[in-house]
Amino acid sequence: MKNSLLFEPVKLGRHQLRNRIVLPPLTRSRSSQPGNIPNELMATYYAQRAGAGLMVTEGTQIEPRGQGYAWTPGIYSPEQIEGWKKITQAVHDKGSVIFAQLWHVGRVSHTSLQPHGDAPISASDIPATGVKVFIETAPHQGALVDPSIPRALTTDEVKQVVQLYAQAARNAMDAGFDGVEIHSANGYLVNQFISSQSNNRDDEYGGTLKNRLRFLKEIVETVSKEIGSENLGVRFSPLFSSTKEERVYLGIVEDDPRETYIEAVKILEDSHVAYLSIAEADWDNAPEMPIDFRKDIRQIFSGAIFYAGRYTAESAIELIKEGLADMIAFGRPFIANPDLPERIAHNWQLNNVDHTSLYGGDAKGYTDYPAYKE
Repeated sequence: MKNSLLFEPVKLGRHQLRNRIVLPPLTRSRSSQPGNIPNELMATYYAQRAGAGLMVTEGTQIEPRGQGYAWTPGIYSPEQIEGWKKITQAVHDKGSVIFAQLWHVGRVSHTSLQPHGDAPISASDIPATGVKVFIETAPHQGALVDPSIPRALTTDEVKQVVQLYAQAARNAMDAGFDGVEIHSANGYLVNQFISSQSNNRDDEYGGTLKNRLRFLKEIVETVSKEIGSENLGVRFSPLFSSTKEERVYLGIVEDDPRETYIEAVKILEDSHVAYLSIAEADWDNAPEMPIDFRKDIRQIFSGAIFYAGRYTAESAIELIKEGLADMIAFGRPFIANPDLPERIAHNWQLNNVDHTSLYGGDAKGYTDYPAYKE
Protein backbone atom coordinates (compact mmCIF):
# COMPACT_ATOMS: atom_id res chain seq x y z
CA MET A 1 0.00 0.00 0.00
CA LYS A 2 1.31 3.45 -0.90
CA ASN A 3 1.23 6.23 1.68
CA SER A 4 1.03 3.58 4.40
CA LEU A 5 2.02 5.97 7.20
CA LEU A 6 -1.37 7.65 6.89
CA PHE A 7 -3.01 4.29 7.58
CA GLU A 8 -1.32 3.56 10.87
CA PRO A 9 -3.73 3.64 13.84
CA VAL A 10 -3.49 6.57 16.24
CA LYS A 11 -4.82 7.28 19.73
CA LEU A 12 -7.27 10.15 20.19
CA GLY A 13 -8.60 10.60 23.71
CA ARG A 14 -10.46 7.39 24.51
CA HIS A 15 -10.58 6.34 20.86
CA GLN A 16 -8.23 4.26 18.75
CA LEU A 17 -8.54 5.63 15.22
CA ARG A 18 -7.96 3.24 12.33
CA ASN A 19 -6.02 5.78 10.26
CA ARG A 20 -4.62 9.30 10.40
CA ILE A 21 -6.96 10.82 7.82
CA VAL A 22 -9.50 13.37 9.05
CA LEU A 23 -12.66 14.70 7.46
CA PRO A 24 -12.64 18.34 8.67
CA PRO A 25 -15.68 20.58 9.14
CA LEU A 26 -17.16 21.50 5.74
CA THR A 27 -20.27 23.68 5.57
CA ARG A 28 -22.67 22.29 2.94
CA SER A 29 -26.02 23.88 3.95
CA ARG A 30 -28.23 20.82 3.36
CA SER A 31 -30.29 20.75 6.57
CA SER A 32 -34.09 20.39 6.41
CA GLN A 33 -36.34 23.42 6.82
CA PRO A 34 -37.89 24.79 8.87
CA GLY A 35 -35.78 24.15 11.92
CA ASN A 36 -32.28 23.53 10.46
CA ILE A 37 -32.69 19.81 11.09
CA PRO A 38 -30.10 17.17 10.05
CA ASN A 39 -31.64 14.65 7.66
CA GLU A 40 -31.27 11.34 5.80
CA LEU A 41 -29.40 12.97 2.91
CA MET A 42 -26.79 14.24 5.36
CA ALA A 43 -26.58 10.77 6.91
CA THR A 44 -25.79 9.35 3.47
CA TYR A 45 -23.14 12.02 2.89
CA TYR A 46 -21.30 11.33 6.14
CA ALA A 47 -21.60 7.54 5.83
CA GLN A 48 -20.04 7.74 2.36
CA ARG A 49 -16.98 9.44 3.89
CA ALA A 50 -16.66 7.21 6.95
CA GLY A 51 -13.38 5.77 5.70
CA ALA A 52 -11.74 8.64 7.60
CA GLY A 53 -10.26 7.73 10.96
CA LEU A 54 -11.87 10.83 12.46
CA MET A 55 -14.80 12.82 11.14
CA VAL A 56 -15.76 16.31 12.33
CA THR A 57 -19.15 17.63 11.28
CA GLU A 58 -19.84 20.86 9.50
CA GLY A 59 -20.22 23.83 11.81
CA THR A 60 -23.33 23.29 13.94
CA GLN A 61 -24.84 26.30 15.65
CA ILE A 62 -25.31 25.98 19.40
CA GLU A 63 -28.31 28.34 19.51
CA PRO A 64 -30.50 30.26 17.02
CA ARG A 65 -28.31 33.39 17.33
CA GLY A 66 -25.29 31.30 16.33
CA GLN A 67 -26.31 31.03 12.67
CA GLY A 68 -24.60 33.05 9.95
CA TYR A 69 -25.46 31.11 6.81
CA ALA A 70 -28.70 29.73 5.45
CA TRP A 71 -29.64 26.08 5.95
CA THR A 72 -26.82 25.13 8.34
CA PRO A 73 -27.78 22.58 11.04
CA GLY A 74 -28.17 23.22 14.74
CA ILE A 75 -27.69 21.15 17.91
CA TYR A 76 -30.10 22.94 20.31
CA SER A 77 -33.59 21.57 19.57
CA PRO A 78 -35.01 18.08 20.22
CA GLU A 79 -35.69 17.70 16.48
CA GLN A 80 -32.08 18.51 15.64
CA ILE A 81 -30.78 16.02 18.19
CA GLU A 82 -32.99 13.32 16.69
CA GLY A 83 -31.77 14.21 13.22
CA TRP A 84 -28.13 13.92 14.25
CA LYS A 85 -28.82 10.46 15.70
CA LYS A 86 -29.38 9.19 12.15
CA ILE A 87 -25.96 10.51 11.16
CA THR A 88 -23.98 9.23 14.13
CA GLN A 89 -25.58 5.80 13.74
CA ALA A 90 -24.75 5.69 10.02
CA VAL A 91 -21.11 6.63 10.73
CA HIS A 92 -20.74 4.17 13.61
CA ASP A 93 -22.17 1.42 11.43
CA LYS A 94 -19.19 2.05 9.12
CA GLY A 95 -16.72 1.91 12.01
CA SER A 96 -15.64 5.54 12.17
CA VAL A 97 -15.46 8.13 14.97
CA ILE A 98 -17.37 11.40 14.65
CA PHE A 99 -17.20 14.67 16.61
CA ALA A 100 -19.69 17.55 16.30
CA GLN A 101 -18.22 20.98 15.67
CA LEU A 102 -19.95 23.44 18.02
CA TRP A 103 -20.29 26.77 16.24
CA HIS A 104 -21.37 30.27 17.04
CA VAL A 105 -20.77 32.84 14.30
CA GLY A 106 -21.22 35.88 16.54
CA ARG A 107 -21.08 39.02 14.39
CA VAL A 108 -20.67 37.12 11.11
CA SER A 109 -24.43 37.05 10.60
CA HIS A 110 -27.36 39.08 9.32
CA THR A 111 -30.52 40.30 10.99
CA SER A 112 -32.59 38.09 8.65
CA LEU A 113 -30.93 35.02 10.21
CA GLN A 114 -31.38 36.22 13.80
CA PRO A 115 -34.41 35.62 16.05
CA HIS A 116 -36.92 38.50 15.73
CA GLY A 117 -34.57 40.21 13.24
CA ASP A 118 -32.29 41.33 16.07
CA ALA A 119 -28.69 42.44 15.63
CA PRO A 120 -26.08 39.66 15.81
CA ILE A 121 -24.13 39.39 19.04
CA SER A 122 -20.38 39.74 19.52
CA ALA A 123 -17.65 40.72 21.95
CA SER A 124 -18.10 44.34 20.87
CA ASP A 125 -20.23 46.39 18.48
CA ILE A 126 -17.50 46.41 15.83
CA PRO A 127 -18.82 45.17 12.44
CA ALA A 128 -17.10 42.40 10.51
CA THR A 129 -15.41 43.54 7.30
CA GLY A 130 -14.01 41.61 4.38
CA VAL A 131 -16.54 38.81 4.78
CA LYS A 132 -19.99 37.91 3.42
CA VAL A 133 -22.83 35.91 4.94
CA PHE A 134 -25.31 33.74 3.06
CA ILE A 135 -29.00 34.44 3.54
CA GLU A 136 -32.15 32.85 2.16
CA THR A 137 -33.88 35.14 -0.34
CA ALA A 138 -36.58 32.64 -1.42
CA PRO A 139 -37.18 28.92 -0.87
CA HIS A 140 -34.02 27.11 -2.02
CA GLN A 141 -32.46 30.40 -3.14
CA GLY A 142 -29.87 32.51 -1.36
CA ALA A 143 -27.51 35.44 -1.73
CA LEU A 144 -24.24 36.66 -0.25
CA VAL A 145 -24.60 39.91 1.71
CA ASP A 146 -22.61 42.00 4.16
CA PRO A 147 -22.98 41.10 7.85
CA SER A 148 -25.17 43.32 10.02
CA ILE A 149 -23.72 45.57 12.71
CA PRO A 150 -23.52 43.55 15.95
CA ARG A 151 -24.29 44.49 19.51
CA ALA A 152 -21.94 43.74 22.38
CA LEU A 153 -22.90 41.06 24.86
CA THR A 154 -23.18 42.13 28.50
CA THR A 155 -20.90 40.39 31.00
CA ASP A 156 -23.80 38.26 32.26
CA GLU A 157 -24.75 37.35 28.71
CA VAL A 158 -21.21 36.16 27.98
CA LYS A 159 -21.48 33.77 30.91
CA GLN A 160 -24.84 32.56 29.60
CA VAL A 161 -23.30 31.79 26.19
CA VAL A 162 -20.62 29.71 27.94
CA GLN A 163 -23.42 27.61 29.40
CA LEU A 164 -25.01 27.30 25.95
CA TYR A 165 -21.78 25.65 24.75
CA ALA A 166 -22.00 23.17 27.63
CA GLN A 167 -25.63 22.37 26.83
CA ALA A 168 -24.81 21.92 23.14
CA ALA A 169 -22.01 19.53 24.08
CA ARG A 170 -24.42 17.50 26.20
CA ASN A 171 -26.93 17.51 23.33
CA ALA A 172 -24.23 16.23 20.99
CA MET A 173 -23.35 13.34 23.27
CA ASP A 174 -27.06 12.54 23.61
CA ALA A 175 -27.21 12.45 19.80
CA GLY A 176 -24.53 9.77 19.75
CA PHE A 177 -21.44 11.80 18.92
CA ASP A 178 -18.08 10.57 20.19
CA GLY A 179 -17.10 14.08 21.21
CA VAL A 180 -17.25 17.74 20.23
CA GLU A 181 -14.95 20.32 18.70
CA ILE A 182 -15.13 23.96 19.81
CA HIS A 183 -14.92 26.20 16.74
CA SER A 184 -12.48 28.88 17.89
CA ALA A 185 -11.28 29.80 14.40
CA ASN A 186 -12.06 31.69 11.20
CA GLY A 187 -13.29 34.93 12.71
CA TYR A 188 -16.33 33.55 14.53
CA LEU A 189 -17.51 34.31 18.07
CA VAL A 190 -14.68 32.83 20.15
CA ASN A 191 -12.17 34.37 17.73
CA GLN A 192 -13.96 37.73 18.10
CA PHE A 193 -13.23 37.69 21.83
CA ILE A 194 -9.60 36.67 21.29
CA SER A 195 -8.63 39.40 18.82
CA SER A 196 -7.94 42.90 20.13
CA GLN A 197 -9.20 44.25 16.79
CA SER A 198 -12.73 42.93 17.41
CA ASN A 199 -12.78 43.15 21.21
CA ASN A 200 -12.67 46.55 22.88
CA ARG A 201 -14.41 45.45 26.09
CA ASP A 202 -13.43 46.92 29.45
CA ASP A 203 -14.72 44.06 31.62
CA GLU A 204 -13.08 40.75 32.53
CA TYR A 205 -13.38 39.55 28.92
CA GLY A 206 -11.47 42.43 27.31
CA GLY A 207 -8.22 44.35 27.38
CA THR A 208 -5.28 42.07 28.16
CA LEU A 209 -4.61 38.86 26.24
CA LYS A 210 -5.44 36.87 29.38
CA ASN A 211 -8.84 38.55 29.55
CA ARG A 212 -9.50 38.13 25.82
CA LEU A 213 -8.76 34.41 26.17
CA ARG A 214 -11.07 34.09 29.18
CA PHE A 215 -14.15 33.28 27.07
CA LEU A 216 -12.30 30.40 25.39
CA LYS A 217 -10.93 29.21 28.74
CA GLU A 218 -14.36 29.17 30.39
CA ILE A 219 -15.92 27.32 27.43
CA VAL A 220 -13.18 24.67 27.45
CA GLU A 221 -13.40 24.19 31.21
CA THR A 222 -17.20 24.12 31.31
CA VAL A 223 -17.55 21.72 28.37
CA SER A 224 -14.83 19.50 29.86
CA LYS A 225 -16.80 19.25 33.09
CA GLU A 226 -19.98 18.49 31.16
CA ILE A 227 -18.73 15.70 28.86
CA GLY A 228 -15.09 15.00 29.82
CA SER A 229 -11.99 16.62 28.33
CA GLU A 230 -11.11 13.33 26.57
CA ASN A 231 -14.17 14.01 24.38
CA LEU A 232 -13.17 17.55 23.44
CA GLY A 233 -11.14 19.11 20.64
CA VAL A 234 -10.57 22.77 19.73
CA ARG A 235 -9.92 24.39 16.35
CA PHE A 236 -7.77 27.49 15.76
CA SER A 237 -6.76 29.32 12.58
CA PRO A 238 -3.63 31.37 13.35
CA LEU A 239 -2.56 33.43 10.37
CA PHE A 240 1.06 34.53 10.07
CA SER A 241 2.38 37.27 7.82
CA SER A 242 4.97 40.04 7.97
CA THR A 243 2.25 42.72 7.76
CA LYS A 244 -0.95 43.12 9.73
CA GLU A 245 -2.90 43.85 6.52
CA GLU A 246 -2.05 40.38 5.19
CA ARG A 247 -3.16 38.71 8.44
CA VAL A 248 -6.82 39.74 8.09
CA TYR A 249 -8.99 36.64 7.81
CA LEU A 250 -12.78 36.88 7.75
CA GLY A 251 -12.55 40.30 9.34
CA ILE A 252 -10.20 39.18 12.16
CA VAL A 253 -6.57 40.10 12.72
CA GLU A 254 -4.22 39.21 15.58
CA ASP A 255 -1.60 41.76 16.62
CA ASP A 256 0.77 38.95 17.60
CA PRO A 257 -0.53 35.56 16.40
CA ARG A 258 2.41 33.67 17.84
CA GLU A 259 1.92 34.95 21.39
CA THR A 260 -1.86 34.72 21.16
CA TYR A 261 -2.00 31.08 20.10
CA ILE A 262 0.85 29.85 22.27
CA GLU A 263 -1.16 31.10 25.25
CA ALA A 264 -4.37 29.65 23.81
CA VAL A 265 -2.76 26.22 23.37
CA LYS A 266 -1.59 26.34 27.01
CA ILE A 267 -5.25 26.64 28.03
CA LEU A 268 -6.05 23.46 26.09
CA GLU A 269 -3.12 21.63 27.66
CA ASP A 270 -4.15 22.67 31.16
CA SER A 271 -7.60 21.19 30.54
CA HIS A 272 -6.19 18.00 28.91
CA VAL A 273 -8.37 18.23 25.81
CA ALA A 274 -8.10 15.35 23.34
CA TYR A 275 -6.93 17.24 20.28
CA LEU A 276 -5.91 20.51 18.70
CA SER A 277 -7.02 21.22 15.13
CA ILE A 278 -5.20 23.91 13.15
CA ALA A 279 -6.84 25.35 10.04
CA GLU A 280 -4.08 26.80 7.88
CA ALA A 281 -4.55 29.52 5.28
CA ASP A 282 -5.31 27.67 2.06
CA TRP A 283 -5.72 30.30 -0.64
CA ASP A 284 -3.20 30.99 -3.40
CA ASN A 285 -0.07 32.72 -2.09
CA ALA A 286 -1.24 32.29 1.50
CA PRO A 287 1.52 32.72 4.09
CA GLU A 288 3.17 29.56 5.33
CA MET A 289 2.87 28.54 8.97
CA PRO A 290 6.28 28.99 10.65
CA ILE A 291 8.05 25.75 11.51
CA ASP A 292 9.08 27.11 14.91
CA PHE A 293 5.42 27.72 15.80
CA ARG A 294 4.59 24.12 14.88
CA LYS A 295 7.46 22.91 17.05
CA ASP A 296 6.40 25.09 19.97
CA ILE A 297 2.82 23.86 20.06
CA ARG A 298 4.02 20.27 19.67
CA GLN A 299 6.18 20.79 22.75
CA ILE A 300 3.40 22.49 24.74
CA PHE A 301 0.45 20.27 23.85
CA SER A 302 0.39 16.58 24.81
CA GLY A 303 -2.83 15.64 22.99
CA ALA A 304 -3.23 14.83 19.31
CA ILE A 305 -2.55 17.57 16.74
CA PHE A 306 -3.83 17.76 13.21
CA TYR A 307 -3.65 20.32 10.44
CA ALA A 308 -5.91 21.16 7.53
CA GLY A 309 -4.76 23.12 4.50
CA ARG A 310 -3.34 22.51 1.06
CA TYR A 311 -2.07 19.04 1.91
CA THR A 312 -1.27 16.23 -0.44
CA ALA A 313 -0.63 12.70 0.79
CA GLU A 314 3.10 13.39 0.42
CA SER A 315 3.15 16.64 2.38
CA ALA A 316 0.90 15.10 5.03
CA ILE A 317 3.27 12.18 5.51
CA GLU A 318 6.23 14.55 5.77
CA LEU A 319 4.63 16.51 8.61
CA ILE A 320 3.76 13.31 10.46
CA LYS A 321 7.29 11.94 9.94
CA GLU A 322 8.72 15.13 11.44
CA GLY A 323 6.64 14.47 14.55
CA LEU A 324 4.75 17.75 14.19
CA ALA A 325 1.33 16.24 13.47
CA ASP A 326 -0.52 13.07 14.38
CA MET A 327 -3.18 13.34 11.69
CA ILE A 328 -3.96 15.44 8.61
CA ALA A 329 -7.36 16.69 7.45
CA PHE A 330 -8.29 16.85 3.78
CA GLY A 331 -11.19 19.20 3.09
CA ARG A 332 -11.95 19.91 -0.56
CA PRO A 333 -10.70 16.49 -1.75
CA PHE A 334 -13.20 14.80 0.59
CA ILE A 335 -16.10 16.77 -0.92
CA ALA A 336 -15.66 15.23 -4.36
CA ASN A 337 -14.15 11.91 -3.29
CA PRO A 338 -16.27 10.00 -0.76
CA ASP A 339 -13.71 7.17 -0.94
CA LEU A 340 -10.73 9.50 -0.43
CA PRO A 341 -8.78 7.18 1.94
CA GLU A 342 -8.92 4.39 -0.65
CA ARG A 343 -7.79 6.76 -3.36
CA ILE A 344 -4.89 7.94 -1.20
CA ALA A 345 -3.94 4.36 -0.35
CA HIS A 346 -3.76 3.33 -4.00
CA ASN A 347 -2.73 6.67 -5.51
CA TRP A 348 -5.89 6.72 -7.61
CA GLN A 349 -6.96 9.81 -9.52
CA LEU A 350 -9.27 12.27 -7.72
CA ASN A 351 -12.63 13.63 -8.83
CA ASN A 352 -12.86 17.41 -9.27
CA VAL A 353 -15.11 19.54 -7.06
CA ASP A 354 -18.26 21.06 -8.56
CA HIS A 355 -18.07 24.56 -7.09
CA THR A 356 -21.63 25.43 -8.17
CA SER A 357 -23.16 22.94 -5.73
CA LEU A 358 -21.10 23.50 -2.60
CA TYR A 359 -23.80 25.26 -0.58
CA GLY A 360 -27.46 24.33 -0.50
CA GLY A 361 -29.42 22.18 -2.90
CA ASP A 362 -30.01 18.45 -3.01
CA ALA A 363 -27.98 15.32 -3.76
CA LYS A 364 -26.30 16.91 -6.80
CA GLY A 365 -22.72 17.75 -5.92
CA TYR A 366 -23.28 16.27 -2.46
CA THR A 367 -23.91 12.53 -2.41
CA ASP A 368 -23.63 11.76 -6.13
CA TYR A 369 -19.84 11.87 -6.48
CA PRO A 370 -18.76 8.42 -7.68
CA ALA A 371 -16.37 6.11 -5.90
CA TYR A 372 -13.33 5.02 -7.91
CA LYS A 373 -13.68 2.17 -10.37
CA GLU A 374 -10.56 0.58 -11.77
